[in-house]
Amino acid sequence: MEILENASLREFNTFGIDAKAAKLSSFFSAADLKEILQNKELRKMERLILGGGSNVLLTKDFEGLVLKNEVPGIELIQEDDEFYYVRSGAGENWHKFVLKCIENDWAGLENLSLIPGNVGASPMQNIGAYGVEVKDRFHELEAFNLKTLETEIFDAEACQFGYRESVFKRQLKDKYIILSVTYRLFKTPQLNTSYGAIQGELNSLGIHKPTIKDVSDAVIRIRSSKLPDPKVIGNAGSFFKNPVVGNNIYQDIAKKHPEMPHYPAPMGQHKLAAGWLIEQSGWKGFVRGTHGVHAKQALVLVNHGGATGNEIYSLSEEILQDVKSKFGVELEREVNII
Repeated sequence: MEILENASLREFNTFGIDAKAAKLSSFFSAADLKEILQNKELRKMERLILGGGSNVLLTKDFEGLVLKNEVPGIELIQEDDEFYYVRSGAGENWHKFVLKCIENDWAGLENLSLIPGNVGASPMQNIGAYGVEVKDRFHELEAFNLKTLETEIFDAEACQFGYRESVFKRQLKDKYIILSVTYRLFKTPQLNTSYGAIQGELNSLGIHKPTIKDVSDAVIRIRSSKLPDPKVIGNAGSFFKNPVVGNNIYQDIAKKHPEMPHYPAPMGQHKLAAGWLIEQSGWKGFVRGTHGVHAKQALVLVNHGGATGNEIYSLSEEILQDVKSKFGVELEREVNII
């Protein structure tokens, strides 16, 4: 068990914020976690769990214990006539996991290619893209109970999935650490190419009978054309959730902006495109010295180099207030603020 003190977290968050942790340790198994947390001094400290660091904004130094999730492993654990059941360690990179599934013809995650972060965050955030969400392919997960220091199994019902959230972001926040996730993947692909620009991208390439790799490649090209690489420009992907509004609010905005993109939501509501609202408010491509809004995707806040977490947070607050003032819609941050 190695414990680093006064450790920089710059390499462990995709915004590239140079915050520090009072103590930092990596774990590769439940046994590692037990060893760390059986230390009385460490166990009583405030904790922050980091995976890929792709969904966090550090606004200050962390005066506690940062635990870096490095649990490895990808394996086919079971199959039946229709499905493969594939388990991945929470510390595996999400995109590499998706590519491994495609390589083995385990179908169902191809629309989620190139999403940043690690596997452990996928059910926590219920990540989604191009008409597919994690909950659609989820089987179960193994999580470490920080109170009992024992592992537990959660099925989909227990995870209480919602739009970009789960029970681990609400009632069980900071009470469990996800160790592994098992997905139920198709033996016969059920391709979803109708959402977004996937079908258009396939058509432009003359692909009329796509494979799961073709769909993945199309998603990668689309995402690469719109979203900055965190290795080049610090960012955490989509900073804001797409808001879901009642019919009255939708109708008020649609009267003035009939071209506004929108999607049906439960109970007669409408999901609006946060990026469109931000762009219409004039923020797309905005630069304020070290940070700003990405020039190609208004959902993405960026660190051009040297920005603090507080500066990026303040910019996000300005955007929230401006969109609310112009459209009467309250946006919600998707990124976790520390």
